[in-house]
Amino acid sequence: MAGRSALTLLTALGTLAGAALLGAAPAGAVQEPARIAAGVEYEQFDIPAAKGTAHAHVLTVDLLDPRVRVDLLYPGAVAARATVSTMADATGAVAGVNGDFFNITETQHPGVQATGASVGPAIAKGHVLKAAVPHGQRFGPALPPGTSTRDVIGVGVDRRARMDGLSLVGSVRMPEERLPLGGLNQYALPVGSVGAFTADWGSASRVRATCGTDTERAAPCSTDTYEVTVRDGRVVSAADRPGSGPIAAGTTVLVGREAGAQHLRKLSTGETVTVRHRLMPSVSKIPYRFALGGYPVLRDGRPLPGLDDTTSAVRTAAGITDGGRRLLLLALDGAPEYRTGLTIAEVAEVMRELGAAHAFSLDGGGSTTLVAREPGTSAVAVRNHPSGGAERPVPNGIGVFTTP
Repeated sequence: MAGRSALTLLTALGTLAGAALLGAAPAGAVQEPARIAAGVEYEQFDIPAAKGTAHAHVLTVDLLDPRVRVDLLYPGAVAARATVSTMADATGAVAGVNGDFFNITETQHPGVQATGASVGPAIAKGHVLKAAVPHGQRFGPALPPGTSTRDVIGVGVDRRARMDGLSLVGSVRMPEERLPLGGLNQYALPVGSVGAFTADWGSASRVRATCGTDTERAAPCSTDTYEVTVRDGRVVSAADRPGSGPIAAGTTVLVGREAGAQHLRKLSTGETVTVRHRLMPSVSKIPYRFALGGYPVLRDGRPLPGLDDTTSAVRTAAGITDGGRRLLLLALDGAPEYRTGLTIAEVAEVMRELGAAHAFSLDGGGSTTLVAREPGTSAVAVRNHPSGGAERPVPNGIGVFTTP
């Protein structure tokens, strides 16, 4: 692969648990990329880093191959989590990595449970699942300057990968007024807004959506909330506090906080309400088949200014090469001897050395997981060592699929 000068190919693959699937390489041998399926290759190698050697696992996905596609892995609901291997096997993926950062804990809000929902937008099979939470409500490391929770990496219906931003555009039309829609299946809504929850959300409580502020995740939950359930375009019920439980198809639950709650209180049972929403790309005019959140670290072959170059950790990243025709999926190993990992600045440099023109950071630490099938098998295996000792359930991931 072009630009591999900064990387040292691993020679003793047999020392790692994931390598057993490929077979141990003899001492001194160079391990060639292994073919997982048509258009999908897997390799692993050492990376000399500032705080010690890191070990990378990389999938190369040829999007020009008509037998290959990439899509979102998720457990069937936005507010739910599952391991990458479980999601991959359930959908028939031949490989994959973990995805976006997510609402993992709620220690600041007693009595409120974490939803497990991801931070950024998500699209699966062309269907919009959710929009991004406010900037101050995100989980994960500080974002590089100029980036936001709306940033995504995705693949369009033209089968090309690209980085973009996806903003929610929507409205709630009521009998006497029309309101802007402030959120879609999000664990946090902007202050003063109305958000929509659909069957895609799942059964988790919607109370978390009214906690914190646009700039402070740990701020108290709002005391001024209201919830309206709309079925087949008409109000069927209302409540002073957001509820929980599955949402039926054809039903939308509107949650308002502060000014948004005051607007919803004007509605009466039986009144007509129309909710519309879409995600508007900031760059592409091509619709997305798949997209998920994280943040960019490399654009047009140049690292973004202000990337952290001091904090090393186990990381997951995605890179785009060949004008969007090839996707690189990288996960670092979390075994003790490699756990120092890389800084975000080093991740950007590694992706550039691998030939990526654009690169995107995904959730890392205990979430970092890369899975792939061994040819001839029907289930994936975890190829890296998750740093927590076992796979962490996550809200979504990038799945690689092939057809014979």
